Amino acid sequence: MHRILALAVAFSSITLTNAFAHHPLGGEVPQTLLHGFLSGVGHPVIGFDHFAFVVAIGLIAAFHKQRAIMPAGFVLGTMAGTMMTISAIALPFAELVITASVIVAGVIAMRGKLTSIVPMTAGATVIGLFHGWAYGAAVVGAEATPIIAYLAGFGLVQMAIALLAGYVAVNMWKATSAASLQPRLAGALMAGVGVAYMVELVEGLVFPAM
Repeated sequence: MHRILALAVAFSSITLTNAFAHHPLGGEVPQTLLHGFLSGVGHPVIGFDHFAFVVAIGLIAAFHKQRAIMPAGFVLGTMAGTMMTISAIALPFAELVITASVIVAGVIAMRGKLTSIVPMTAGATVIGLFHGWAYGAAVVGAEATPIIAYLAGFGLVQMAIALLAGYVAVNMWKATSAASLQPRLAGALMAGVGVAYMVELVEGLVFPAM
């Protein structure tokens, strides 16, 4: 398992690029309902740290009877976090918390043990505040209509990603329990992405661009 995690970290380090900083619509504030929705759909996919966390949440929740509860808690948290950004409410160390959340979620998925859904949902909701707070920067200054569409876009796509991850683990990989191999490999990859991004973040703090 240590070798798997090491390979995942190495693979992630190679594949991660400046896509973290890219945003749909070229970073412009959405002006219409359609632009708001497209921007919302794009952010959880383009932001690979966010994407990795949503996949990990889907894998963690996959073997619960109510597999949608944990992802739904996270999505509600992201919506609240976005509204915090719009309301100019700051969250400390947001990038570090987001990165750490990817690592922790990946490790939990990799452990291959069924988790207690209530504390995990509560934790996912709190972490969602930080992910959503980062999402909110894209719609600061936008009108109400594109903001609502933006929330709908990233809410729907995150639920779809999480549920699809669970579906793939259970139905396509034929995993019968949280201890099955494939979800653990996927969790290792999520943890690897988080580690790689953490290294990139720390490097940026230690060696800031002049």
